[in-house]
Amino acid sequence: MPAQSGREKAYAFLKETVLTDPDMQGRFLTEQEIADRIGISRTPIREALLLLAAEDLVQLVPKRGAHIAPLSGREITELMELRGIVERHAAERTIEAGTVPVEKLTELLERQRELMGPEQAKEFIAVDHLFHATMIAAVGNELLNRHYDGLRSRQIRAGVVALYTQTGRQEEVLGEHRAILDAVAAGDPEAARAAISAHLGSTLKVLLAG
Repeated sequence: MPAQSGREKAYAFLKETVLTDPDMQGRFLTEQEIADRIGISRTPIREALLLLAAEDLVQLVPKRGAHIAPLSGREITELMELRGIVERHAAERTIEAGTVPVEKLTELLERQRELMGPEQAKEFIAVDHLFHATMIAAVGNELLNRHYDGLRSRQIRAGVVALYTQTGRQEEVLGEHRAILDAVAAGDPEAARAAISAHLGSTLKVLLAG
């Protein structure tokens, strides 16, 4: 496997570590600050920031740096709407095809259960995304997989904020995931659609209230 380029390293660090940190929301980052943190030159960092700006994940402000704007109410609402369309479709297709990955989903739910507490919030949400992405992958549509993976950074940012916003949200998420798993395992598309809608609706409510 080829080594990561400086741009790839900076892009991955910013997207997976910085953008998902609740304490970084609303802050400005300079190229030098990032260079000091990960030990590479400023040129690949500038390239990585341009990529993130093209994805609307940061805003580049002259003489200020890269602004990590908190997700707006509209962005959150649109994210949940798009997730609902994709995730309900995936549940229906995998039930219809008999490809529901019950064992893997069960394993991920148990892994989430072991990640309780605010100090493990980001890892909890990373596994949360993997739970849903596993269902998407089971459809067998590579374009759909890539499309859904493109939502990952926003999903993790929103999910971590939701956990910090409402005490007890982790327990609720586990219950909502269990309802989704039970429905798809039973081969009940109507129950699966309802469980996914309830899960995303609860998350949206927490985020908009926060």
